[in-house]
Amino acid sequence: MTSRERFLSAVACQPLDRPPVWIMRQAGRYLPEYRVLKAKSSFLEMVRTPELAAEVTLQPLKRFAFDAAIIFSDILVIPEALGQGYKFRDTGGIGMDFRLENKSQLDRLNPDGVAQRLDYVGQALARVKAELKGEKALLGFGGSPWTLATYMLEGGSADEFERAKTVFYSDRPFFEALMQKLTKALIDYFHMQIRAGADAIQIFDSWGGILAGQDYEAASLRWIREIIAALPKDFPVILYAKNTPTQLTDQAFSGARVLGVDWTLDLGVTRRLVPNNIALQGNLDPVLMNTTPEIVQREVTRLLETMRGANGHIFNLGHGIMPQAKIECVDALVNTVTHWK
Repeated sequence: MTSRERFLSAVACQPLDRPPVWIMRQAGRYLPEYRVLKAKSSFLEMVRTPELAAEVTLQPLKRFAFDAAIIFSDILVIPEALGQGYKFRDTGGIGMDFRLENKSQLDRLNPDGVAQRLDYVGQALARVKAELKGEKALLGFGGSPWTLATYMLEGGSADEFERAKTVFYSDRPFFEALMQKLTKALIDYFHMQIRAGADAIQIFDSWGGILAGQDYEAASLRWIREIIAALPKDFPVILYAKNTPTQLTDQAFSGARVLGVDWTLDLGVTRRLVPNNIALQGNLDPVLMNTTPEIVQREVTRLLETMRGANGHIFNLGHGIMPQAKIECVDALVNTVTHWK
């Protein structure tokens, strides 16, 4: 069984001798080869250059025995393609070119032709697909409409995203018009990624957890449902929504085939709560990658044992890997999973 077949079998909740393993945000500053490239090109240049994006995507797979690759890109390419660019602030975090404040700005955001404007992502996917030769799975991704809207309405990174929530409560027509544009753009974008060779799509609802529980459906999940329903029937979609434990049941009926679980939940308990036809992805605490190989081996084994006998588990961190992660700890994680029986 190839790594790609192993990954897709886990998505389909079929029995396996071990779970497939990959890590969200595989590339990054913890890899010296990434730092070499980053010294020559900015993050945005690497995202927008298919040759560089493909190279960065493949770097972790050349070092570790991952079963899947996730394309190197950024969720904010969608607002940029709509007409609201982004950059990295010198003080840290994301800064949008402007804060979305009025109808005239909203009207200028154009979802038509987004897939063509983001063709560089498709080119990068096609390059990686050719390199993988069908042996490993390839994932595309994008942000959820709600998560993208938070950056657009705040003008960048924020602590509580108060303005985004205020717009949701006080100007629902404006909010829904924005979400409709984002949803349309994401549907076109994901179709393009699938055509370029993605074996699965991951939707990151990174800020779903800041919503009041009773508002999660209206502000976020209904738009995710619409996106998944517009993709090819039964195409694998992974939904990762950070800090949304009370929404698991609704997420399980969103059309997603896999739910990504953050590190705050007991994965074994979650497995018993979620329908058996829904696979789970996760959920090791990313901070463990900053410790020692011995600690990582112990905690990975403990997590694997909680899922023993359960089908549909994709081993992953409970969030993206940190820049401080140690290569020897990543190596210990992968070796522990791949040799576990």
